[in-house]
Amino acid sequence: MEINRSNINEIVTKASLRPDKDYGQNFLVEPSICERIVDALNLDEKDCVLEVGPGLGSLTHFVSLKNSKYDAVDIDPRMVNFLRVVYQGNQNIQIIESDIRKHDVSKYNKVIGNLPYNITTETIQFFLTNATSAKRMVFMIQSEALNRFYDVKGKEYGPVSVLLHLLGSIEKLFTVKAGSFYPAPKCSSVVFAINIDETKDRESAIGTFKLAKSLFLNRRKTIQNNLVNALKDKELVTKVCGDLNINPLSRPEDLSPETYLAIYHYLQN
Repeated sequence: MEINRSNINEIVTKASLRPDKDYGQNFLVEPSICERIVDALNLDEKDCVLEVGPGLGSLTHFVSLKNSKYDAVDIDPRMVNFLRVVYQGNQNIQIIESDIRKHDVSKYNKVIGNLPYNITTETIQFFLTNATSAKRMVFMIQSEALNRFYDVKGKEYGPVSVLLHLLGSIEKLFTVKAGSFYPAPKCSSVVFAINIDETKDRESAIGTFKLAKSLFLNRRKTIQNNLVNALKDKELVTKVCGDLNINPLSRPEDLSPETYLAIYHYLQN
């Protein structure tokens, strides 16, 4: 069922499905944008697709037209019950009530979703570390959050960006205005894609991510001090910085993902 400006009020009123702020629910009511987001996933019938937080099914409708095997996971039982009625005759779609962070995501090769702002970073981090079959993921998030994943330097740069860039690449697709949602959020959203490079060493990337998390805990401290706190060996830290040509007075945000990977491999060896 297509969700649009003409039917959204009737649906939320008759089905008692008012958006819940606790779940960060804002329903996309522009079908042309929904179709564009789904098309960005490059689906075919062989794909095993996961949608995160389908809500009323704004994206679900267009995914259902692709004939891919498809699971939609939502934590809100109201939305799950609604979608189960709407898609009860579609054998390709399974509607699952669960917290996505507790769901087994290892089998899906394509992922799509409009992510709540309050768990955006946590959710993407979860997929990067657990969606081991994923090749392409298309997400919509609040525009101001994109730099957490896109940047590889500066104040927004952090461990999740290190992990993403070691596993693949990020591609900004387009912006969605606040007025395209019901209710309208306070800021615009952005749609972007994550492409996973299957030739990358996932184990090393995740190990590097864990190392980076420990070094980003104190962003104001030098990388030398952060390494000493993490490794408890000042002599080793001096050797790491010297051998890898790292300025010991640099900050965590000054090091590239590749430098963090080099530190990880150095310590492993």
